[in-house]
Amino acid sequence: MDNFQIETAQNIAISQNVAHVTTRIGSYLIDALFIVGYYIIIAIIIGMLDIPMSMEYMSLFVLLGLPVFFYSLLFEVLMNGQTPGKYFNQIRVVKLDGSKPTFGSYLIRWLLRFVDFTLASGSVAVLTILLNGKGQRLGDIAAGTTVISEKKRITLKDTIASDVVDNYTPTYSQVTLLSDNDIHTITRVYRDAMKKRNHKVILKLYTKVIELTGITTEQKPAQFIDTVIKDYHYYARQ
Repeated sequence: MDNFQIETAQNIAISQNVAHVTTRIGSYLIDALFIVGYYIIIAIIIGMLDIPMSMEYMSLFVLLGLPVFFYSLLFEVLMNGQTPGKYFNQIRVVKLDGSKPTFGSYLIRWLLRFVDFTLASGSVAVLTILLNGKGQRLGDIAAGTTVISEKKRITLKDTIASDVVDNYTPTYSQVTLLSDNDIHTITRVYRDAMKKRNHKVILKLYTKVIELTGITTEQKPAQFIDTVIKDYHYYARQ
């Protein structure tokens, strides 16, 4: 359950990191601490008002505590798929195609969290996430969303820029037509395809890069993509 494939509008398959279930539990606990802290503050404020224990006291406590009821919904809408806990752990709610969820998607997730987390003390959510393969609890399945990790996995292969030696001679000046986002996507897809030896994806990526840049080449697809990435980083350093 480390990653899953999403198809972009450009018909390029991208391997997306799924937030690990333990990370999601950690985020949930952090959010719980925020909620507990909020309730403590409310209790202190009401205590300072010296309101006697009565229906009025309980009504005020419930009223001030109402935002907690909508905690996850409010924060995910306002923070683009994150709560404070998710923000701390660098995870985010997205649609399965990688796009931003609609308010309706957030609402469905929020409504079904009572099933996911109330039944069997959250074990329903945990089991669904583990068995689903796309990091989805019941609310995510219904809303067409998942939770991804935005933490960058840095390896030696991620340091292509440093691999470009000082006397490197670029081959294709047309790579400057690509954006940083383009090269980031190309690099991710290329590395994933090379790791899995998926020649079809490399060929598809090769065709797309030629379409975007107008480059004419006699290099083989994998060699061409590798050169494009290095050339881009060379020009980016100038």
